Amino acid sequence: MSLSFSPALPSVVARLRAAGCVFAEDEARLLVSAARTPAELDDMVDRRAGGLPLEHVVGWAEFCGLRLAVDPGVFVPRPRTEFLVRQAAALARPGAVVVDLCCGSGAMGAALAATAGPVELHAVDVDPAAVRCARRNLTAAGGTVYEGDLYAALPAALRGRVDVLVASPPYVPTGAIGLLPAEARVHEPQVALDGGTDGLDVVRRVVAGADVWLAPGGRLLVETSEAQARETADAVARAGLAARLTYDEELDATAVIGTRRGSGRRAGHGGGTTG
Repeated sequence: MSLSFSPALPSVVARLRAAGCVFAEDEARLLVSAARTPAELDDMVDRRAGGLPLEHVVGWAEFCGLRLAVDPGVFVPRPRTEFLVRQAAALARPGAVVVDLCCGSGAMGAALAATAGPVELHAVDVDPAAVRCARRNLTAAGGTVYEGDLYAALPAALRGRVDVLVASPPYVPTGAIGLLPAEARVHEPQVALDGGTDGLDVVRRVVAGADVWLAPGGRLLVETSEAQARETADAVARAGLAARLTYDEELDATAVIGTRRGSGRRAGHGGGTTG
């Protein structure tokens, strides 16, 4: 915390609490520490009180122990997605070819590069703002970020070479978008939230195309909701991959893992059945 601003802390807490911020004390401490001048602090508090996500106000998010840039208008990585990263990191080996689809800020790719050792990292997003942000976050890891629609954006040379393919696609049903907190529905891109009528439109496309890109024994890991997990796993099985479900109660996180049949050189071995 910037000691010169510490007297401002109680008033910042009060302003945030009045605006309905549940974690007003924690957020106030973060804003006070981030501001360089009293005027900047006042502006940051105004923007947060006005509903802008805290991560957009300070310009970064903490994810898997990393501080990652999150620009205004870019999807904010969720804590539950750390579960998907942990599952993927357990499967990746140094030198693995890793692809992050619907990468947003590039949070998953950055975390995997930090935890799995040196990897050949590729990331894709359809949103130009997300692509710019992801490039900032993945440069240090030597990652390459492509702008485009899922697999169409990837270089053909990656076909059949991907060891670990992670995706946190939009999976909110269109009719439920209006039920999301204002921070998400107002300040995050619709394309990062809206998964179609049942929430699985993009998920199905990710699953259907995975087999062509995965190496033998390669893994696809898809984040979804608990309610959508069974249908997602069925789609993975229909795509010819061995499918299994994983769930973390503490984070309320669900992932479906699909394994391309055959033996891989870099990814882990094995695979489950639909559970």
